[in-house]
Amino acid sequence: MSQIYPVTMPKWGLSMQEGKVNRWLANIGDSIRAGAEVVEVESDKIAGVIEASSGGVLRRQVAKEDDVLPVGALLALIAENEVADSDLDAFVTEFQSRFVPGETSEAESTAGPETVTVKGRNISYLRRGDGGEVVLLIHGFGGEKNSWLFSHEALAATNTVYALDLPGHGNSDKAIDDPSLDGFAKVILGFVDALKIGQLHLVGHSFGGAITLATALLGTDRIKSVTLISSMALGKEIDVEYLRGLAKTNSRKELKALAGRLFANEGLVTRQLVEDLLRFKRLDGVQAALESILSAILDGDQQRVVLSEKIAHLGKPVRVIWGEQDRIIPASHAALAGADVHILPDAGHMVQMEAANEINKLLHF
Repeated sequence: MSQIYPVTMPKWGLSMQEGKVNRWLANIGDSIRAGAEVVEVESDKIAGVIEASSGGVLRRQVAKEDDVLPVGALLALIAENEVADSDLDAFVTEFQSRFVPGETSEAESTAGPETVTVKGRNISYLRRGDGGEVVLLIHGFGGEKNSWLFSHEALAATNTVYALDLPGHGNSDKAIDDPSLDGFAKVILGFVDALKIGQLHLVGHSFGGAITLATALLGTDRIKSVTLISSMALGKEIDVEYLRGLAKTNSRKELKALAGRLFANEGLVTRQLVEDLLRFKRLDGVQAALESILSAILDGDQQRVVLSEKIAHLGKPVRVIWGEQDRIIPASHAALAGADVHILPDAGHMVQMEAANEINKLLHF
């Protein structure tokens, strides 16, 4: 018997309650393979693309472009052509009669951020999944654990996934005792010890990539693999104007312009993304924290530390992912001997947001 596969509004990040249907990427009657892009949806943070979980034919577009719908709402139906229209009608009627907006499972309702004390400082983190490999996601300069909002659930389907707020960031303590890469690496290893995590895989973006490398060099026996996404510490060049601007400004207009540099498509920068960044920048201790990090990682207008030559001595699998249109750190830094390198052509520095589906397919452990 042929099946009917629903496409529903996803939940990207803890705060997402609803999403806007921006545009359909497939038309009614199109043959759809599993993993094909079906519809673009805008969350409160950024727009993302929903892929088909199963192959078939796009038989119904239940939602219209510009519709704003709650998480879990029915967007489309995929089924083979032999499925009768009456069966599709019945599926939609039953789905809508059972659907309760805002209803969450017990697991979802108890899966909020947690806090652990590392070296006397509170570190906020999020855990998803319970099985497979253990993966720790480390965000970049000025970011937070929700920089990975498109990857949390995707990776947690087969792994146990942690995403933390680095010291000075997000909901973690803003005081930074040692802003050097080794200082942050010791925090990461302390975090792993505090939660009694054994061996794990590290995934780091930008500044988080540099911390990932430093952590792998300090705790080699603990780390199973390293994934570097648009990473610092692989070359000297970097957009210092962006870094210093982000550390200094509290202007909404300037933050929006700076955030635009992170994406190949600046239209992805939503009002909410800028507001969240502005709220973070106005917290006590944030500017001092960011400036202390810059003093440790910059030497004039260049990166102070380059660790690329040490990668060959890690003895671990190293995966490198970059957006070809990265304006913060050149994609040429991805050229590392012995690494599994992937350059994504239509993405900028925030490649894990701008090309989330491609990133999630590459993050296999």
